[in-house]
Amino acid sequence: MRAFAEEVFASETKDEGVRDEISMFDVQDDCPILQQEMAHHLHTDEDAEKRLHKCRTMTLPSSMSEQSRKVLRPVAEVELDTPTYLEVPDFQRVAIIGDYASGVTMDDFEVSCKGIYRALSIREKYMRQAFQRFPLTTSQYLRDIEGEPFKPEDSVQPVFTSPPKKGEDPFNTKCLPENVKWVARMKNGVIYVYKDATAADQHKPMEELAIPDYETFIDDMNFLIALIAQGPTKTYTHRRLKFLMSKFNVHEMLNEMEEMKELKMNPHRDFYNCRKVDTHIHAAACMNQKHLLRFIKKSYQVDADRVVQKVKGKDVTMKELFANLNLHPYDLTVDSLDVHAGRQTFQRFDKFNAKYNPVGASELRDLYMKTENHIDGEYFARIIKEVASDLEDARYQYAEPRLSIYGCNPNEWTKLSGWFNMHRVFSPQLKWMIQVPRIYDIFRGRNFVPHFGKMLENIFLPVFQATIEPHAHPELSIFLKHVTGFDSVDDESKHSGHMFSTKSPKPEEWDIVKNPSYTYYIYYMYANITMINQLRKQRGMNTFQFRPHCGEAGAVTHLLAAFMTADNISHGLNLKKSPVLQYLYFLAQIPIAMSPLSNNSLFLEYAKNPLLEFLKKGLIVSLSTDDPMQFHYTKVRQDWVHIRYCSAVCLEMLCIFSSKC
Repeated sequence: MRAFAEEVFASETKDEGVRDEISMFDVQDDCPILQQEMAHHLHTDEDAEKRLHKCRTMTLPSSMSEQSRKVLRPVAEVELDTPTYLEVPDFQRVAIIGDYASGVTMDDFEVSCKGIYRALSIREKYMRQAFQRFPLTTSQYLRDIEGEPFKPEDSVQPVFTSPPKKGEDPFNTKCLPENVKWVARMKNGVIYVYKDATAADQHKPMEELAIPDYETFIDDMNFLIALIAQGPTKTYTHRRLKFLMSKFNVHEMLNEMEEMKELKMNPHRDFYNCRKVDTHIHAAACMNQKHLLRFIKKSYQVDADRVVQKVKGKDVTMKELFANLNLHPYDLTVDSLDVHAGRQTFQRFDKFNAKYNPVGASELRDLYMKTENHIDGEYFARIIKEVASDLEDARYQYAEPRLSIYGCNPNEWTKLSGWFNMHRVFSPQLKWMIQVPRIYDIFRGRNFVPHFGKMLENIFLPVFQATIEPHAHPELSIFLKHVTGFDSVDDESKHSGHMFSTKSPKPEEWDIVKNPSYTYYIYYMYANITMINQLRKQRGMNTFQFRPHCGEAGAVTHLLAAFMTADNISHGLNLKKSPVLQYLYFLAQIPIAMSPLSNNSLFLEYAKNPLLEFLKKGLIVSLSTDDPMQFHYTKVRQDWVHIRYCSAVCLEMLCIFSSKC
C-alpha cells in the first residue's frame, strides 16, 4: 500500500494540464422568447389550487387495457411514498427509478462503495476527535451500514463563544475558569497535558485527552491515496457527479420561473438584508485600497510630527518617514499606491505578497498593517475598527479576519493579545482566525528556531498555558474567546519533495533548512488543535476549527490531507482534478470558501473557475473576499452564498447503503 501511495504521490507532483470538458449542447440563456415568457409568467398570478387539482385528477388513457393499468400501478405507489418536501405542487420533480449502478458493473460498484464508505468513516473518526463538524445525514447512513442505532445526541460540534449581551464587557476576565496545576509539554511534535510535573517527567499524559495515532493516520492516508487513484472508483464518482449536475440543470430548466416568482413574493428579505459572513479574509488586507489611501492621508494631516519609527536609536517622525521615501501623501493616488493585484501577479506568489507594501515600501506596511511596531499597532487597529464600523452600519454583514502567528518566538501570542486588548479591537460583527504561514525554512535559515518542533511549540504551547491557567494569562484568555479557528497559509505550488510517512523525522529531529511537506504541516497542526480542543472542551471553553488554505495550487494530496483533518477549507480549486475527492467532499458536505477574484489574479482565470460547477453538483460553497485591498475597488463585499443539498446527500448515501446491503 505504501509503495503504491508513493507512486501515486510522485505522479501527482508533476505539472499536468487539465482538459476542460466542453459540452456540445451548451446554449446561451439570453433567448428573447424565453425572457418574454418568463416575464409573462412572473407577472401572471396563476391559480395554484387549479394546478394542484389538475395534477391530482390526471387519469390513465381510456384506451389502455386493464392488464396495462395493473402493470403501471406501481408508479403510483412510488409517488405516494415520496417525502413531504417533494410533494410541493408548484415545482416539477424528476424521479429516477432503478438501481444505483450508474452504468458500471456491479463488481466495480461494490468496490467503489466499500472504498467510499471507509473514506467517510475515516473522516468521521478524525472530526469527532477534534470536535469538528460531520453531517448528521451522512452519519446516519454510516450507522445503518454498520447496523448500529443512530443517536443525534452522540454527534460532536465545535463550541463557540456567544456574543456579549447588551451592556456586557467583552473584555471582562471575571468569567474565566479557575486555574489548575496541570503541566503542558511537547513530545514528538505534539503538546501533551499531564496532571503534574512528575507525570510529565514519566510521560504519563491525561488519559481523557487522546491524540490521533500516528501510524493509523499514515495508514488511513495511504488508503485514501490509493482510493483516489482506483479506476472503478474514479469512473463511478465521475458518473455520479455528472448525474448530480444533470439533476440541477433539469430542476433549473423546469422550475426557474417558479423559483423566481417565489423569490419576488418573499417579503422583506432579499440579498442585501440576509445575513452574510466573509469566512476568508486577511486582516492586513481587509480594507479596500481607497480606504487605505484615505486613512494614510488623514493620519499624515493629524500626526505628521508624531514619532512613528526608531532607526538606529534615532526617532523618526511620520513627516521624516515620508520624506525619506521621497513621497508626500497629498500626491498619492490609488494607482501610485500600487496595492492592487493585476495580471502581473499571475502564477507569481512572490509579486502578490509584495502588493502588501504600499508604494513598494515595507516601512508603510510596518506602520499601517502590523500589530507590532513603534506605536503598538494603533493605526492597524483603527483601520480594522473602521472596517468593523462599516459592517455594523450594514447590519447584516459579518467577517472573520485572519491575524498571523509565525512561531518565530514564544512571545507572539502575548504581543498579539496585548494589542487586541489595548486597542479594544472588538466588534459584534467580527470573529478572529489565526493563520500560520508555512515558512519554517526562512526561520531556520536565519537561526530563529533550532528545529521544526520549536516552531510548533511557539505556536501552540501558549494556548495550552492560557487554557490551563487563564487568570495567569488574562489578555490571551480573553482574545482566545473570540478566536474561531486556525489556518495554514502560503504558496501551495512550492513543492518540498518530501512525502509524509512513517519514515519521516519527528519535528524535533527536523533541523535542516528545508520546508516540510504540506501534509506534514497539516498533521501536526491538526494533532495539536485536537489536543487543545479536548482540553478546552473539558474546561468549558470554546474550541477551535482547523480551516486551512487548500487546493489553490499544488498536488491533490493537499485536499486529501484536508479531507482527513479540516472542518472546512479555502479555495479548493484542484478538486476538479480528482472526481473521487470531489465526490467525497460532496458526501461529507465539507464547506469550501472560494474566491474567484483572488484566483483570477494568481492561479486560475475567472471564466475557468469551478465555483458554479461545484454549486450545481451540491458541494457546500461560499463566496469570500480573501484580500479586498488587492482585488476590490469599492466597499461592497462580494459575498456570500452558502447552500446545502441535504436531500441530494441523502439519496447518494442511500446509493452506497444499498450496495452494502
